[in-house]
Amino acid sequence: MKKVMTTIYGIKNCDTIKKCKKWLDANEITFTYHDYRSDGIDKEMVTTFVQQLGWENVVNKRGTTYRQLSDEQKASLNEEAAIELLLEMPAMIKRPVLIHNNEYHLGFKPAQYETLFNV
Repeated sequence: MKKVMTTIYGIKNCDTIKKCKKWLDANEITFTYHDYRSDGIDKEMVTTFVQQLGWENVVNKRGTTYRQLSDEQKASLNEEAAIELLLEMPAMIKRPVLIHNNEYHLGFKPAQYETLFNV
């Protein structure tokens, strides 16, 4: 049996996650799905995302969770503060985080995935 080399991370009620899962299924790409709310999240995971992708990219600044932060919180954001906030509020992590063959990718765009998976 072939080992699954693709994992997506997100929250199940996210429209982008739904589109991503639908695209992967339609293209018969086997993946595992990690839901921050039901499967959990820890500092090691968030730190790895930040190290691989950059904290400025991992923080979803277009979402309602980020917009609800105080101006002070937004102004004082740095890598350490971002990691703590993302642990506290996983909905603020840009979705999906996709790990494919140990490479980290962020977001979902069909053209990006076509290239990534050679579809």
